[in-house]
Amino acid sequence: MDQSILRITEIFYSLQGESSNVGLPTVFVRLTGCPLRCHYCDTEYAFYGGERQSITAVIEKVASFKAVQVCVTGGEPLAQKACIPLMEALCDQGYQVSLETSGALSVAEVDPRVVKVLDLKTPASGEVSRNLYENMAYLQSSDQVKFVICDRQDYEWARLKIDELKLADKVENILFSPSVGQQNATELAEWILADHLQVRFQLQLHKILWNDEPGH
Repeated sequence: MDQSILRITEIFYSLQGESSNVGLPTVFVRLTGCPLRCHYCDTEYAFYGGERQSITAVIEKVASFKAVQVCVTGGEPLAQKACIPLMEALCDQGYQVSLETSGALSVAEVDPRVVKVLDLKTPASGEVSRNLYENMAYLQSSDQVKFVICDRQDYEWARLKIDELKLADKVENILFSPSVGQQNATELAEWILADHLQVRFQLQLHKILWNDEPGH
C-alpha cells in the first residue's frame, strides 16, 4: 500500500474520553486494522473494512471540525505505515496530537511532538505476551502509560510493572482504567488509595455519556 494512503474507519469530533486530556474537544482519526485481539476490546468494528483516504484528505476532514486536539487511534494505528507521516503532517499543521497505541508495535519513529498513550497489556487482556518493552526507551515525560485492569491479578501485575520498568521516572501520567463489566470501578479506586499508588484513576467518559456508540 502506498504510504500516503490510509484505511480509515471513521473521523469524528467528540470529547476525549480518557488520558490526561479527558473532557477536551478532540477530533478522532480512527485507523482500520489491529493485530491484537484483547478480550475487552470495544472497537472490533475497526478491525476490517475502512475507506482508503490520502493524508491530504484526512487533514482536510480534520480541519473542518476547527479543533485543537487530534487523537490518532484504532484498532492499532501503527499497523499502517502511513500513520507516521500522518501524525507528522498533523503536527506540522499546529495540532496537539496524541496517539493511542497498544504498545505491541514499535514507537521508535513516532514524531516527538506526538503524545504517546501506550497501553501495556495486562494478563487478563489475553495479549500480555505482545507487550514490546523496547518501547520504554522511547517514552518522553509528556507520554502516558495506561493499564486496563480486569481483576486483582491485573492490578498486582501493573503495580509490579510500574516498579520494574521505573515508569514514574519516565512519564508524568500512569493511567489505571477499570475494564467495564469486569472490574468494579470503586473497588479499583480503593485499591489505589490503600496502596498510595501515584497513578491517575480514570473512567471512560464516552461510555458514560454515549454508551460507547461509534462516532463518539
